[in-house]
Amino acid sequence: MEALKQQQNEINDFFLYMELSKLQKNKNNKKILQEIALQEKSHYEFWKKITKKDLKPQKWLILMYIFLAKLFGISFTLKLLEKNEEKAEDFYKKLILKYPQAKKIYEDEKTHEIKLLNMLNDQKLLYAGAVVLGMNDALVELTGTLTGIALAFDNAKYVGITGMIMGIAASLSMAGSAYLEARENADSTIEPKKYAIYTGFAYILTTAILVSPFFLIKSAKVALVFMFIGAVVSILFYNFYISVAKDENFKKRVGEMFLITFGVALISFIIGYFVNKYLGIEI
Repeated sequence: MEALKQQQNEINDFFLYMELSKLQKNKNNKKILQEIALQEKSHYEFWKKITKKDLKPQKWLILMYIFLAKLFGISFTLKLLEKNEEKAEDFYKKLILKYPQAKKIYEDEKTHEIKLLNMLNDQKLLYAGAVVLGMNDALVELTGTLTGIALAFDNAKYVGITGMIMGIAASLSMAGSAYLEARENADSTIEPKKYAIYTGFAYILTTAILVSPFFLIKSAKVALVFMFIGAVVSILFYNFYISVAKDENFKKRVGEMFLITFGVALISFIIGYFVNKYLGIEI
């Protein structure tokens, strides 16, 4: 029964918003989340009168969203919740004729997104630019460099060690540049040290993903394939996060990153191919 399903969603959301409000240090964010939680509870009571059943929250679902909030930030989690709210709106539109009282609930659901968008003050999303800087730079530089080296020298460990050394050195350089950039930035909400840490960490993490196949696989060329798989997964995962958290176009973002990353890799492939063919260098 659809009414029971929606009733379950409402009690889940009530407990979830209350738990998320406890994670908020920002008083305004906390207040709005608690207000929305109480609205969800009133929606639950409405459906309870219709179904004549008392439902308990699904604890596993609530814990999952809390985990996402702690890992990826409140913005990402709330956007995922709002996508479920959009489905609920379609459901309420159909029920307004049968249950006129559902119109008030529908209007509440519509205001949720506006309030949530206005309240978002998420540190993880605030430093998303630093993550983009570190990740993009690592993807572009290392995929291109490792491709060229792997095609010139058929020694996987040599390629992996070279990539690791380059990645660590570049991450420190990028972190330093990010610190100076943030310090000169007029945005007082961004702390230069944190900006530098996010940038350097994103670079190091991306480096680890890209070079690990060269330490696990003997053939440099086979490892190269898995390196590209790691790059693709990284691009898809990060852009999914940003597209949800910032309501941006997922396909457009992915397309741009693919074009830049693999365009540089293609150029490096050509260079590595000619080095290998005409210079005959092999380690």
